Amino acid sequence: MGVPLPGKTISINAFYANTPGQNWIGLWSHPRSTATHYNDLNFWIEIAQLAERGLFDSIFFADTSGVYDVYEGSPRAAVERAAMFPMNDPTLLIPTMAHATRHLSFGVTGNLSYEAPYSLARKFSTLDHLTNGRVSWNVVTGFQESAARARGLSHQRKHDERYDVADEYMEVVYKLWEGSWEDDAVVRNREQRLYARGDKVHTVTHEGPNFRMSAVHMSEPSPQRTPVLYQAGGSARGRAFAARHAECVFVSGLPKAKTAERIRDIKQQAEAAGRDPADIRFIIMATVIVAPTEAEARDKHAELARYVDVEGMLALYSGLSGFDLSQNTLEASKLAEARGIRTVLEGFTTANARRVSHPADIASFGPQGGRECFLVGSPVQVADEMESWVAEAGIDGFNLQRSGEPQHIADVVNLVVPELQNRGIYREAYREGTFRNKLFGKGDRMPPGHPGARYRFKPH
Repeated sequence: MGVPLPGKTISINAFYANTPGQNWIGLWSHPRSTATHYNDLNFWIEIAQLAERGLFDSIFFADTSGVYDVYEGSPRAAVERAAMFPMNDPTLLIPTMAHATRHLSFGVTGNLSYEAPYSLARKFSTLDHLTNGRVSWNVVTGFQESAARARGLSHQRKHDERYDVADEYMEVVYKLWEGSWEDDAVVRNREQRLYARGDKVHTVTHEGPNFRMSAVHMSEPSPQRTPVLYQAGGSARGRAFAARHAECVFVSGLPKAKTAERIRDIKQQAEAAGRDPADIRFIIMATVIVAPTEAEARDKHAELARYVDVEGMLALYSGLSGFDLSQNTLEASKLAEARGIRTVLEGFTTANARRVSHPADIASFGPQGGRECFLVGSPVQVADEMESWVAEAGIDGFNLQRSGEPQHIADVVNLVVPELQNRGIYREAYREGTFRNKLFGKGDRMPPGHPGARYRFKPH
């Protein structure tokens, strides 16, 4: 068992998408699963309240912008097997879930390739207001050719070019969130019928290679102004983007030593850019199958494995990787030509992961198929492995993959959380304030070293 850093507490988030079939395709068909109720707000309220009872940091919503149609060159398998399809808009769930909770925060993926900075900035300001500052944005650049075609584009931008555009995009939204309204612009003076001071609300402008804008931000300053920023890029260009912008980074698909190396790289780049590396949290994907005893956990794992759908999993991972796994090969030369998520492709190669040698392995309900740590055991065993990841890989917490809702969350809340609390490595109560303050305890706004803070209005 590893030993966490002194005073460090483990973070837990629940990883969801507004869809019946997410990471382990087929588990929606388990007799006890409620995943097919995803169109019912009560389903989401129950999940939110359960996660808050377990003192989770957040419900984190993934999202996709197109159907997974790489497998056999068709969306058929994704449609039939519910492989991240159908997919509803997750942002519309958050205000209701926030209303049903007090402390739980919410993350949501927003694809900057298909929405103007001006409109995205207003959307997140609105969410930040309605959640009392409990929202974060997972910044993604898009990777699906189907999403590009659906929006009238002939093809997706090249990988590194997308990040170049993203850097400029962030500059635009920072200007809107941080620089358009001064802190004391809103007065709400009923006697004078003056809501906000016109001299303290400013037009911000931008002229760049990809974006042009001259606008006043439509929303008054929200509790955090800029939402907490998440990012999940594992490529060299993605890590550079994370080091510059991210406050929380998702890492996945790699062994502990390689994960630790990636984290060190991002921290070093952040420090070189003038940021405090302590201002970045690192979260890894995890599937947790836990029961009072190891034998019961193994039985539960075996039962769930019977419902994992092979074709659905291949459709999912073909879409994520951009590589058609119906070709029945994982040759490195062919994988190198794929244009999907780099960490998924990296996880396919035996040279890096040493666990996947054949496409069918990806459908296995275990570490072979997952892009995360896969934990099966008693509460003590699961907590031991969590501690080991913290100590050896340098992560700060876990994003729990769906493995039979809502029971997979209830099992962690009822069995794992008390064990972590007994070890003194999990919170006993929430910190007050916004999501950013709950995470870092340094207030609601981005710290001075973050590049977004440079766009705060400064009087001449």
